[in-house]
Amino acid sequence: MHYPAVVTQTHIPGARLLSRGKVRDIYDAGDRLVIVATDRISAFDVVMNEGIPGKGVVLTQISAFWFRQMADIVPNHFISTEVDTFPAPFPEHRAVLQGRSMLVEKADPLPVECIVRGYLAGSGWKEYRRSGTVHGIALPAGLENASRLPEPLFTPSTKAETGHDENITFEDMARLVGRNLAETIRKISLAIYQQAATLAEEKGIIIADTKLEFGLQGERLLLIDELLTPDSSRFWPKATYRPGRNQPSLDKQYLRDYLETLDWDKTPPPPPLPEEVIENTAAKYAEILHILTGKTLDEFVD
Repeated sequence: MHYPAVVTQTHIPGARLLSRGKVRDIYDAGDRLVIVATDRISAFDVVMNEGIPGKGVVLTQISAFWFRQMADIVPNHFISTEVDTFPAPFPEHRAVLQGRSMLVEKADPLPVECIVRGYLAGSGWKEYRRSGTVHGIALPAGLENASRLPEPLFTPSTKAETGHDENITFEDMARLVGRNLAETIRKISLAIYQQAATLAEEKGIIIADTKLEFGLQGERLLLIDELLTPDSSRFWPKATYRPGRNQPSLDKQYLRDYLETLDWDKTPPPPPLPEEVIENTAAKYAEILHILTGKTLDEFVD
């Protein structure tokens, strides 16, 4: 596998940087935005010092793939990943931006993360073992780690600028954004998850859960940010799926699992990542890109 050079931060002379998130650098482009997915990776809300080769390309191209797939359910902010079609000065910086950047419509982000869970995993499994619930929703007794849920659950959270997102009830969400909008978003989120899960399963992948974000253009609702990526979702190979254990995965969980073996308190500074962990993480991201889109990393950067 040939990986592009690692990019952990971008500098585009002549462009106005609006923000640097944990992973993305966001630039103003007049009535639009250019979102650049770098190779930064975070875990437990801490950004690691090392980048993951190819990661930004994977996130951008998987998002673009899913935005196209889901356009029949809800409009989204995606316009193009072809840097030559971006406004000036971005095409001059094609060498850095190609494959990892996206021209999008502007929208006002809503202050909630929209999480859909189809399987019992992560914090949901921890809560279930403690109380028999997920997000306060009672579930049948006898479920195991990684069990498929009786039906997908919509479990919103707040969107924290720093620190951890906090789970909220649907009623809390309704108070934040309005009941009609909250109900619309819940319906759309579940529809996206179910359509994506069906498509992914045909390719041998289980989508255990995912996180979606929405924004408004006036009163027009848009799906924004990233979509069904290995940063925002759990992807389990169907061939190795067995309830009752943690599943092999093609996502960020591998890095989290490694970090859990260390004597680290999950606050900055992060521990250094061994080369093997970096390489294995990069390989998992590249593999899920190929499985979902049918294209290799090389095809998006050459």
